[in-house]
Amino acid sequence: MARGEGAEQYTATLLTATVKPMKTEIKAIKPNEQRSFTEKQRKNGLSVWNKLCYAFGGAPYQITGSTLGFFLQIYLLDVAQLDPFYASIILFVGRAWDAITDPTVGFLVSRSRWTSIGRMMPWILFSTPFAVLTYFLIWYVPSFEEGKVIWYLVFYCLFQSMQTCFHVPYSALTMFISSDQKERDSATAYRMMVEVLGTVLGTAIQGQIVGGVSSCPTEPKDSNSTNTTMNTTIVSLEDTKQAYLLASGVICIIYIFCATVLFFGVKEQKESDRKTSAPPLTFRQGLWVIVSHGPYVKLVIGFLFTSLAFMLLEGNFALFITHALGHRNDFQNILLVIMLSGTLTIPWWQWFLTRFGKKTATYCGILWAVPFMILIVSIQSHLIISYLVSVAAGVSVAAAFLLPWSMLPDAVDDFKVQNPDIHGHEALFYSFYVFFIKFASGLSLGISTLSLKFAGYVTGECSQPEAVSSTLKVLVSPVPIILIIIGLLVIKTYPIDEERRQGNRKLLQDLLDSESETSELGSSV
Repeated sequence: MARGEGAEQYTATLLTATVKPMKTEIKAIKPNEQRSFTEKQRKNGLSVWNKLCYAFGGAPYQITGSTLGFFLQIYLLDVAQLDPFYASIILFVGRAWDAITDPTVGFLVSRSRWTSIGRMMPWILFSTPFAVLTYFLIWYVPSFEEGKVIWYLVFYCLFQSMQTCFHVPYSALTMFISSDQKERDSATAYRMMVEVLGTVLGTAIQGQIVGGVSSCPTEPKDSNSTNTTMNTTIVSLEDTKQAYLLASGVICIIYIFCATVLFFGVKEQKESDRKTSAPPLTFRQGLWVIVSHGPYVKLVIGFLFTSLAFMLLEGNFALFITHALGHRNDFQNILLVIMLSGTLTIPWWQWFLTRFGKKTATYCGILWAVPFMILIVSIQSHLIISYLVSVAAGVSVAAAFLLPWSMLPDAVDDFKVQNPDIHGHEALFYSFYVFFIKFASGLSLGISTLSLKFAGYVTGECSQPEAVSSTLKVLVSPVPIILIIIGLLVIKTYPIDEERRQGNRKLLQDLLDSESETSELGSSV
């Protein structure tokens, strides 16, 4: 069946099921009742304060994510001084465990009962203190050597679990802050702005505090000062450990503050009570229903490759700046410039996708990074050029942040149009998207860290072999570019264009209006 014919078929089916009954019910509605409903519809809009409070909830995930993404690898190798093989195991297993917990939590959230504070909020509220504690312990270097790998593996996995219990309900909360798609898109833009700002904050706090100390000693002036050099190294390493702890403490305080703002500033809207005889779906049934929805699958696969490209770049960029470009004292500032550039261009990308469509914005935004990925590894290391490239790269980072989360609600709405009798599975859509992204990123980071071991990376050394530099260049340029091209080719087949998106929006609004009018008629009788 052609795509247009399929769209016409489900449109006709939904209209038959919802609009026809609505016509008979509207006749019984009095003019002042219609005016009351129109006023109620207007009140469904979100204030700027509501959108800002909602956006603050996205900051903890990005602040901790940016610090772990940019700094955990170099921390495990140069501060905790683990062998690259064990570091690769921690990075892969931690991300893989995180990926597994996403659909599990998503399913549990979808089956949660409504409480006085909502269905998503209890998860967010009760996971916060445990997430903060486990995050802090990731950045503590234990005094024992024997079980150090187990320490980092356990607390990294525990933090990822608690973070999942926070972020999956928060992501699904997008569908419950408003039933208006425009309001959700606007709130998502606020969220993306704060999230990119969160990455800036995480990068700035971790980078500036940690960048103030160095575990690399200065060259001794006296040839007989071996002991002095060794002592300098030890003291400096201890200072570096304390700097990481200080940075993690500051981030934990911000985490708690943002969760508090979200809790008190956002009211979760209860789903309309739809009477259906269908029993709730099991986890396996819910999974099958979701992966059978073609637009969602294509969207997830496409952004899987593009997100993987940027995560691979993120995970290895600090090492690349330090060892391949030689900007050891400036790597934290270069990372900060990338995040600042991304933050400032989020509003521009929001305007661009509104003006030219989300698919066009995806092509332009993500492809923008490709020339600069090529440039940074093609020219001789130069600090000014590195800063200029980081400014340009930040523009693509902004698009990579905004567009997936802006397009996922469209796929969920399309699913609702085609399956009007299936409810309460919004969290599964978001959790499975995050599942695939995290699992793939864990695999890529594990493989990339392992490749550094094969290249001859020496833990704790300030100077690395030339093979390490070459490996890092491959990991931040050719491999991400290939992933970006594959991802955009998949997104090209994504069927939800602006016309279909607007059509889905109208159909869902008609369905919501019909249910609200039926509810008002029942209460008046």
